[in-house]
Amino acid sequence: MKNEDERVVMEEDDQQKASDLVHELVLRLLSQNPQTPDPDPTSPTFLKTLRYAHRILRSRLTPSVSPDAAAIAESLKRRLATHGKSSDALAFADLYAKFASKTGPGSVNNKWSLLYLLRIVSEDRHKLDSSLLLPNLNAAVSSSLGNKKTNGVLLVSKDPENLRDVAFREYANLIKEENEVTEEILVRDVLYACQGIDGKYVKFNSEIDGYAVVDYINTPRATRTMVRTLSELGWLFKKVKSFISESMDESTVGTVGQAFCAALQDELSDYYKLLAVLEAQGMNPIPLVSESAGGSSSSYLSLRRLSVWFAEPKVKMRLMAVLVDKCRVLRGGAMAGAIHLHAQHGDPLVHDFMMSLLRCVCSPLFEMVRSWVLEGELEDSFGEFFVVSHPVKVDLLWREGYNLHHGMLPSFISPSLAQRILRTGKSINFLRVCCDDHGWADAASEAAAASGTTTRRGGIGYGETDALEHLVAEAAKRIDKRLLDVLYERYKFKEHCLAIKRYLLLGQGDFVQYLMDIVGPKLSEPANNISSFELAGFLEAAVRASNAQYDDRDVLDRLKVKMMPHGSGDRGWDVFSLEYEARAPLDTVFTESVLSKYLRVFNFLWRLKRVEHALIGIWKTMKPNCITSNSFVKLQSSVKLQLLSALRRCQVLWNEMNHFVTNFQYYIMFEVLEVSWCNFAKEMEAAKDLDDLLAAHEKYLNSIVGKSLLGEESQTIRKSLFVLFELILRFRSHADRLYEGIYELQIRTKEPGRERNKTQDSSSSWMSEGRKAITQRAGEFLQSMSQDMDSIAKEYTTSLDAFLSLLPLQQSVDLKFLFFRLDFTEFYSRLHSKGRES
Repeated sequence: MKNEDERVVMEEDDQQKASDLVHELVLRLLSQNPQTPDPDPTSPTFLKTLRYAHRILRSRLTPSVSPDAAAIAESLKRRLATHGKSSDALAFADLYAKFASKTGPGSVNNKWSLLYLLRIVSEDRHKLDSSLLLPNLNAAVSSSLGNKKTNGVLLVSKDPENLRDVAFREYANLIKEENEVTEEILVRDVLYACQGIDGKYVKFNSEIDGYAVVDYINTPRATRTMVRTLSELGWLFKKVKSFISESMDESTVGTVGQAFCAALQDELSDYYKLLAVLEAQGMNPIPLVSESAGGSSSSYLSLRRLSVWFAEPKVKMRLMAVLVDKCRVLRGGAMAGAIHLHAQHGDPLVHDFMMSLLRCVCSPLFEMVRSWVLEGELEDSFGEFFVVSHPVKVDLLWREGYNLHHGMLPSFISPSLAQRILRTGKSINFLRVCCDDHGWADAASEAAAASGTTTRRGGIGYGETDALEHLVAEAAKRIDKRLLDVLYERYKFKEHCLAIKRYLLLGQGDFVQYLMDIVGPKLSEPANNISSFELAGFLEAAVRASNAQYDDRDVLDRLKVKMMPHGSGDRGWDVFSLEYEARAPLDTVFTESVLSKYLRVFNFLWRLKRVEHALIGIWKTMKPNCITSNSFVKLQSSVKLQLLSALRRCQVLWNEMNHFVTNFQYYIMFEVLEVSWCNFAKEMEAAKDLDDLLAAHEKYLNSIVGKSLLGEESQTIRKSLFVLFELILRFRSHADRLYEGIYELQIRTKEPGRERNKTQDSSSSWMSEGRKAITQRAGEFLQSMSQDMDSIAKEYTTSLDAFLSLLPLQQSVDLKFLFFRLDFTEFYSRLHSKGRES
């Protein structure tokens, strides 16, 4: 009896100790909660939690993990190491080794249960809600009390008193007491928020710029966080919806923007269908844990299930919101390019979604491309296309009528493809407006058939870059060929280029020579005394007298005389020029700036021809006088020597000047004009489109200007050349005076020595004063002319030396060969060296 009493007392002491330990454990756990840092042991909350802990200790719930002490110890050590607590991990490993080695009386038999309890406590120590911690304690403490196991797997023992169901119901009641709003209501409000509508307890909060549970109801923080996370979909939805509403005006966003809004609206329609399904499931009540485990209906909607349903829509909605922010200030091709950049994504879901969106967005853009390259129509009322038109004159249609707007060029169309698209549409408009041609329509139809565009439903869309390039290539090939054929055959472009070469570039030799002969005397007069109608008559006479008369009448009618602006001191040589009238569509090639360059070249060549003509005139005058110079037998020997010296000096200077002019003219007419024309003719044959033809002609003209010393970089050497031309013309004037005097002297010396008629005016001629006076005046005249010739020769030598010294400095290789032709005997080089030494 005494032993029985002692045993009862010992059991009561053990129970009291266990109760005190549980009391202390609950007190410590609640003290770690920031909301109750100093819990009151007599408070209702503390007493309620303590009763719940005792109930858990009396339950028989078991954890759903295998009882492996070494595994759980390794898990604890790894957790400490991954959190940067290496020293704590080592200390724990040492303590566990000592703990596991202890056996026998006084040691802990169920080591795994104790370690599991420690792990649960360590994981839940930072949780704020003690109610979430107690179920873990339930499993840990129940394991420490010892439960049944079969084949190493813990099993829940039989519960004849239904304590498990009682615990679930009490737990559910506890949750309901802590939450003032049920989860079904929160799910309903979240569905409202995802449509941009405020619910009863979930409303839009402008401070946090998002939907959240109102502050005045009691809801766990985890629930609030989940509601806010789910309601992000509503915030994204409002952003997309507002963009669609703001873009209802087509003039604001254009056709591409309208297509973008339509694609967004289609996605929102699918989103509405999903919400309708979810709202229907939200009407079903959420079962308890015990009911759910019992196999009750699964067609209900909880916050966690809602997060699964919203996973894919949130990805799409987030993408749409990003695109809306990006495209708010964009339009047309710029908008399509910005959306295209977001399609470069490795996620198949994102990629497929963006491809579907872009096919809709780019549909108007590709329709503009098709209409432009096949019809030349630019239907761009809202400025969305990357091809822009400008109102210009017909002759500027090709060069300035259309250009690329790089800001509207989408990134999925390369610049080279855009240039081909631009040129193809320009070619159609050029044929239609400038050439009055309608054959381009057949070429466009052939291109559409060859590319397969006519058989495609809906035409070419986004992602079909190869098909687009094929269409543009076929259209460009056929329409550009049509354009060149019209220019060459109908408008005779090559013939007009040749006519300009023959007349403006003085390539028709007999015409130029005859024109120079008949117009030369008139051009020596002051410019104000010359009539352009009279010069036009001279031009017509030169045409009829040369092989130019056999040219096409259309070519000859375009050749006109043009008088340059002039002042009171200008002569006809300074203002006379020829021009060639360019009519549509040839004025696209021969623009005003191009014709002005031709005019500069003509004036230069005309000046060169004038110098050549002057030297020829000197030769015509000089040749017969050289033959008869030996007949002055009656003159004194000193005068005869002066005459022969003057004639010889004139002949030598003429030879030098003629050598220079002949070689320089050969360089200009053959090495510059003919070589440039030959290259231009080859490039004309190789041209694939009008741009190639324009580039070839510009290269041809620039080559002539550059090699003829007419470029900006050749101003110095050009001035030196013109000085030589002026000296040659001065030499012509002095030579004419010399041979006029010699001719008169020759006539006077042949007359008989009788007295002159006394009635004759003695001052009419210096030859009437007798033989002595003739000899004296002849000597003075020849001496004066010799001095003038020497002065001209000296100036000419100096100027020629300056010109030759500048030739090797020019960029053109042909000019360096010109230097070799002019100084092939190195005469001027040696002369220049002697001059520097002296």
